Amino acid sequence: MQFVTNGPDIPEELLQMHEEGRLVFFCGAGISYPAGLPGFKELVDKIYEFANIRPDPIEQAAYDQNQFDATLNFLENRLQGQRQGLEMRKVLEKVLQPRLRRKGAMDIHTALLQLAHDRKGSLRLVTTNFDRIFEKVAKRIKQTINSFAAPMLPIPKDSRWNGLVYLHGLLPDRPNDDALQRLIVTSGDFGLAYLTERWAARFVSELFRNYVVCFVGYSINDPVMRYMMDALAADRMLGEATPQAYALSDCESEQEESKTNEWKAKGVMPILYDSTDSHAVLRNTLNVWADTYRDGILGKERIVIEHAIAHPSASTQQDDFVGRMLWALSHESGLPAKCFAEFNPVPSIEWLKVFSEDRYRHSDLDRFGILPHPRIDEKLHFSFIRRPAPYTRAPYMSLTPEIVDTRWDDVMYQLARWLVRHLNDPELIIWLAKRGGQLHDQWSRLIKKELDRYTKLERDGKTDELEDIRKNAGNAIPQTSMRILWRLLLTNRVKSWGNDWKFYSWKERLQRDGLTATLRFDLRELLSPKVMLKRPSRWGEDNDVAESPQRLKQLVDWELVLTTDHVHSVLEDIAQVECWNEVLPKLFGDFQQLLSDALDLLRELGEADDFKDRSFWDLPSISRHWQNRGYHEWVTLIELLRDAWLATSEIDHNKATWIARD
Repeated sequence: MQFVTNGPDIPEELLQMHEEGRLVFFCGAGISYPAGLPGFKELVDKIYEFANIRPDPIEQAAYDQNQFDATLNFLENRLQGQRQGLEMRKVLEKVLQPRLRRKGAMDIHTALLQLAHDRKGSLRLVTTNFDRIFEKVAKRIKQTINSFAAPMLPIPKDSRWNGLVYLHGLLPDRPNDDALQRLIVTSGDFGLAYLTERWAARFVSELFRNYVVCFVGYSINDPVMRYMMDALAADRMLGEATPQAYALSDCESEQEESKTNEWKAKGVMPILYDSTDSHAVLRNTLNVWADTYRDGILGKERIVIEHAIAHPSASTQQDDFVGRMLWALSHESGLPAKCFAEFNPVPSIEWLKVFSEDRYRHSDLDRFGILPHPRIDEKLHFSFIRRPAPYTRAPYMSLTPEIVDTRWDDVMYQLARWLVRHLNDPELIIWLAKRGGQLHDQWSRLIKKELDRYTKLERDGKTDELEDIRKNAGNAIPQTSMRILWRLLLTNRVKSWGNDWKFYSWKERLQRDGLTATLRFDLRELLSPKVMLKRPSRWGEDNDVAESPQRLKQLVDWELVLTTDHVHSVLEDIAQVECWNEVLPKLFGDFQQLLSDALDLLRELGEADDFKDRSFWDLPSISRHWQNRGYHEWVTLIELLRDAWLATSEIDHNKATWIARD
């Protein structure tokens, strides 16, 4: 998600790892640029300038190939022969003096120091910089921190680590030749730290095993990155598995693909941002992230308040406020979601589409722990999907039914409270119908409770309360047609998924066992009439009718169907079953009741009464005829009732006559 407009898009799993205290920021020279400190190349230039020395041919060759650590190693060896070996390192003290009065000089350090503290107050932060800006920041904000300077490093585990690690050493606050000698600055120093003595390599390897690392302030070709990635590559060759590493990296426009590929080649996932404004978007992102993290739930509620009344369609790649909202609303306390649910005026139903889409699905599904939807053939639950990403217990959030045994948590409850403020919006009921129409029990109870509340207020003449509700949520109180639809949904009369092939199974059981009581019960369920709901077509309607629909057909497009599908084709097979003609008379009462239920549904929907119904349109002939095309499967109930009566007439003509007269 983006914390600021045009800022880097921080992955959701990275945010969750940070919330859990599993993310470690690994800081390079770039974070000190605002304070006027140089990068590695500029550092080498400054050393030659302050020492008043020109590079010899060997040093120049290394410099030209951007091997700045080797350049300094050759220079130090040359100066040692002149008994000036320590002089090069003393120059570092002069070169690395930050200009802290510059605007924003310590902003990134301040933000990182805030972000690096977990919820228990422990600090876990790593830098390869020698400067003491973090120490200055801690002193300014009156915060005491533990500092570990190379080679005296802690074990990077929660129980053993609370402090700031200077992986390549720290400039002393007063003259100290030993401290200068311990700085990792030349290729020889890197060789000792990562290859020979390996204390830096061991720290990095252990760090990557226990935490997710996010690099900040490094360039793609930084020698530090090369040594660290080589150390990790050696571990991977030995079979060590490490979490994905990330890097906040600047990128010029139209170079995103090439920059991404370069970082991935190093085993790092880049989080790119535009560097045109002197890395201002990075600074602003870290500042806002730190402020939001510091404020905890209040910070996420602030995001909700800022964007609740916005239309999600206005969210753009440059300003993805939808991503911020999803991140804020997913807080397990449910308090940001409660703020959303109770916000006035009520947030638009457009947010429902955002909550139910798979925003983060792409080719590497397994890495994010997101799997394709299974075939749905059981009861659906209105719930959040929470799928853990690797190395996390983070929730993947989207609002959609699924066959998962999820508990009704605080977030789901609050979003359900928001949705019941839209009961008069046909988009909600169509959305539910498209996903099977099977509601979580608590969600169903919440809808019933609201419908009962509105009915009581209307019955008691509480017009002021009703108007107050409409003032903040214009679609909260459903009109008569919408209440009919909600009654159908709540009584399981809306077509759901998962019964496509159950009729075939019923036929096989009939062949095997004959007609049993349980088989009769199952047949009633399979042939039970249901309503299929769809979004209506507005073609040919005038604007006034389209904007304020009153009739049910203007609200939704509906069709009377049966619970199972493919009834006509399966019945043709069942008719060949040897015992079918024998069981038909026994099923006459069941077919009669099912047909009566279908006509009652049509009456409820305003398409039937005591004098007329639409059956003659859907089934032109009561006898078998070429005009009966089978487009509307509910009329199969008429044909089954007819066949059951004819079968009864063959074995007991008097009974059939009595039934026809009744």
